[in-house]
Amino acid sequence: MKKWLSIICSFSILLTPFSYAQRIKDVASIQGVRSNQLIGYGLVVGLPGTGEQSPFTEQSFRTMLSNFGIMMPNGQKPKIKNVAAVAVHATLPPFIKPGQKIDVTVSSVGEAGSLSGGTLLQTFLKGLDGQIYAVAQGSLVVSGFGVQGQDGSRVVNNTPTVGRIPNGGIVERAVTSGFAQGDYLTLNLNYPDFSTAESLAETINKKLGADPDKGPVIATPIDAASVRVSAPRDVGQRVGFLATLENFEFTPADAPARVVINSRTGTIVIGKDVRLLPAAVTHGGLTVTIAENQNVSQPNALADGQTAVTPQSIIDVNLDDSRMFKFDPGVTLDQLVRAVNEVGAAPGDLMAILEALRQAGALQGQLVVI
Repeated sequence: MKKWLSIICSFSILLTPFSYAQRIKDVASIQGVRSNQLIGYGLVVGLPGTGEQSPFTEQSFRTMLSNFGIMMPNGQKPKIKNVAAVAVHATLPPFIKPGQKIDVTVSSVGEAGSLSGGTLLQTFLKGLDGQIYAVAQGSLVVSGFGVQGQDGSRVVNNTPTVGRIPNGGIVERAVTSGFAQGDYLTLNLNYPDFSTAESLAETINKKLGADPDKGPVIATPIDAASVRVSAPRDVGQRVGFLATLENFEFTPADAPARVVINSRTGTIVIGKDVRLLPAAVTHGGLTVTIAENQNVSQPNALADGQTAVTPQSIIDVNLDDSRMFKFDPGVTLDQLVRAVNEVGAAPGDLMAILEALRQAGALQGQLVVI
C-alpha cells in the first residue's frame, strides 16, 4: 500500500472529476464584457545608484527635461545612474469609470540593477487603438533585491527589476461595452462542450419558465461554446436579470477522457473515463555506465624513460528484469495505476508506455502533451 501511494505522489496526479452542480457565473462569461491591456514607457527616478546610463535612457531623460523647459548644453552627457527606463503595463477591468484607480506593474527595459526605492514619473498608458486610457505615477513596491561586489560577484533575491504600484494608475477614459446593446446576451463557456451548452440552455429555460413545446425559448445554444439568451433592453432590468441568471446552478457534462502529460516536470494527469482495450506491455531497462580513469605510469628512477598517462575505461552493463502485464477489456484508471505501479515505472517510462498504448490503439482517450 505504501508503495502504491508513493508512486502516485511521485509521478502522477489522479483526478476523478465527478460531475456536480455549478453556478453559471463559474463556467461561463458574457460576450463583450472583457478587460483590456494597457502599456506605456516611462522613467523611474530616485534610485540609489542602481540605474543605468544607456542611450535610450539618456534620450528619454533629455526629452523629459525639455518638456519642463530645461535644455542641457550640447555635447554634455548627464550622469543618470539614479534613473531607469521602464515599461509600465496594467489591465483595465470592464465597466471601470474615469477617476477610478488600477494597479500597475513596472519592469526595467535596460541594464538597471534594481528598481527598489524608485519613483515612477507620470506615464501615459495606451490601449491597442493608441488612445490614452490611464495615467500612472507613484512609488514602487519591489520585493526583490540585488547586491554586487567589486569583483563581479552578485547575490540576487527574487526579481529586483520589477515592481508594482498599488492604485498607481488613474483611469482617464472608459471603454465602451456592448453589454447594454441589442436584445440578447451571449454566454461563452470557459470549456466548450456541446452537451454542456445544451444543458445550460435547458436549465435557463426551465428556471425562467420557458417551455420549448409551448412557445419561444429564452436561451438557445449557438454552438459548443455559446448560448444566446434573450434579455431586457432596459439597462437596470438587464443588470437584475443577469444577477439572477448567473446564480442558476446546473450540471455540466463530463469532460472528455484525456491523459495530460507534462514532459518537463514529469506530471501525469489521467481522467476518470480513460479506458484500455486488451493489450500486453513489457517493460525493462538496459543501463550502460562508462567511467573514464587516467592512470599515470611513472618509470624507475634509474631507467631512461618518461612519465606517461594512460586512459582506462570501465564499462558496466546492467540489464533489469523485464516484466510483462496484461490489460483486459475495459481496464479502469485504478487498475491501470496498480499495474504500472507493480512494474515500477519511472515518469519517463510511464510516458513511453502511454504513448505506445495510444499508437497501438489500446488507449481510449486523448493523449495531450504540454
